[in-house]
Amino acid sequence: MIRFLADIIYLFFFLTLTAPLYPLFNHWNKTGQSHRRSAMAQRMVMNAFHICLHFAGVKVIVDGKEKIPPDTAVLYVGNHSSYYDILCSYVATPTGVGFFAKKEMSKVPCLRHWMEFINCLFLDRTNIKEGLKTMNQGTEYLKQGFSMVIFPEGTRSQDPEPHTFKEGSLRPALKANVPIIPIAITGTPDIFENNRKYTVKPSTVYISFGDPIYPDQLDRLQKKHLGASIREEIIEMRKKHKTSE
Repeated sequence: MIRFLADIIYLFFFLTLTAPLYPLFNHWNKTGQSHRRSAMAQRMVMNAFHICLHFAGVKVIVDGKEKIPPDTAVLYVGNHSSYYDILCSYVATPTGVGFFAKKEMSKVPCLRHWMEFINCLFLDRTNIKEGLKTMNQGTEYLKQGFSMVIFPEGTRSQDPEPHTFKEGSLRPALKANVPIIPIAITGTPDIFENNRKYTVKPSTVYISFGDPIYPDQLDRLQKKHLGASIREEIIEMRKKHKTSE
């Protein structure tokens, strides 16, 4: 309970005390300085997430970071089983990322602003037309050089293996022609979901980055079943995590 409260209290103060920065970030965005806004916001969120994970007693072990291309935006594609997937995958990346998040997150006061500052997009999975607009916006972000993360299962899964990956979730990377990086995450449910209500426990999280997948090197059939292929790769990487525990 104490660790959970520490995270909540810290995030509350972070969101409220940084509110004076909103006009500056909005000004940078309106004057064509979106990269400047994102760089500063992502550094601040990176530090905040590191502190939250420290309060929670979480150790993140990262493998394969050298596989991430340094000179281009990428779409990270990962499995999703915990709220802490977001914090852990964020701190594992070199500079921070935007997420394709569920629409309900946009209703949280203050949090919405920071999610927008780091280029998160809110995906309405019940409205095909609006969902397509959001995916197209993700394509534009990738083209502009902003890396993104998507969890193609569509929701958190507590099953031993990831649920089916939705093939359409990879469309932004295919259209933007940017590398796709599989990201396997293991251990995050032990932080929160596997415990008693409102209980956060110290845990070790394993994160592995796979080899980059370049859309222009795939044939039509490979693109059609790319989600399934990445899912299988993530399952194999997670098996290696189990042998490391």
